[in-house]
Amino acid sequence: MPALVDLAVGIAPIAGGLALGAAAGYLKGPDVRKTIKQDMELLDRMPPEAVERRAALQRSIDGRIDDLVATVNRYRPLRRAAASYRGGLRDILLFICAILFTVVWWSVDHQKSSWLPMFVVLVVISVWAASYAFSGLLRSLLTYRRMRD
Repeated sequence: MPALVDLAVGIAPIAGGLALGAAAGYLKGPDVRKTIKQDMELLDRMPPEAVERRAALQRSIDGRIDDLVATVNRYRPLRRAAASYRGGLRDILLFICAILFTVVWWSVDHQKSSWLPMFVVLVVISVWAASYAFSGLLRSLLTYRRMRD
C-alpha cells in the first residue's frame, strides 16, 4: 500500500499539469453576443408605455454593439498575424526547455518513486517537442529554398 501512495504522489505533478492544460482550454470570457440577444428579447417584451426604460435599455444595447464592433476592428490585425504564425521559434524553445528539464530531472535521486513516471513523461514531451521543432525548421528551409530558386 505505501508503494501505491508513493506512486500517486509521484504522478501528482503530471496530473496537475494535465488538469491545468485541460482547464485552460475551457476557460472563456463572457458571451457578449448572447447577452445582447437576451437584452433585445427583453426589450421586445417590455410594454410600450415604459418609454424611459426602453430608451435606457436600447442605449445600453447600442453601446455594447458599438464596443463589440470596435473590438473586432481593433484586434483584426492581431488575429491575422496570430493565424499566420507557424511557431518556429516557440517550438525550438519548447524543445530546449524540455531537454533541460529532462537533464535536471536526471540529477534527482533515482530511488524516489516519482522519478520514473516523471522521467518517462519528460522524454515523451521532449520527443513531441523535437518533432514540432524539426518540422518547423524543415518547413522554413523549404520556404527559403523556394524563395531562392
